[in-house]
Amino acid sequence: MRSNRRTLTMVMLLVSALALTSTTLAQTTPPQGNAAPTADNAVLLTVFFKHDQSRPLHELNAQLETQGFYKAFPPAGVEVVSWYVMMGVGQVITLRLPASRLREVNRVIEDTAWGSYRTEFYPTYDYKAVGVAQHEKAAGN
Repeated sequence: MRSNRRTLTMVMLLVSALALTSTTLAQTTPPQGNAAPTADNAVLLTVFFKHDQSRPLHELNAQLETQGFYKAFPPAGVEVVSWYVMMGVGQVITLRLPASRLREVNRVIEDTAWGSYRTEFYPTYDYKAVGVAQHEKAAGN
């Protein structure tokens, strides 16, 4: 049951990310300041890599090396926006990528990270420039 719910949640998140159409994008203003627009419906993808805490770190790292994780992840051309270690959880990585490459990133993770990590995915889009502009407009700046 939990697996089905997780699968459904993942599918809904991915559908939401891929639903970024010109209609959705038209509801926002273009990036301002030093924020550059991105091509090909770029999305941000935050991935939680949760450590298997029943195993020592050296075993997890050995498995990642055997499975080729660091060689394959992130795929060429996918931008790493941030990569943090979250104590007690694992690693939290945010990527910027074209929506068309979402499946490729998912497959790399499935093939190379599973076993050492349990994963959670959170696709989003960059709203910073729009939010800041709305704040400045409301503040009268």
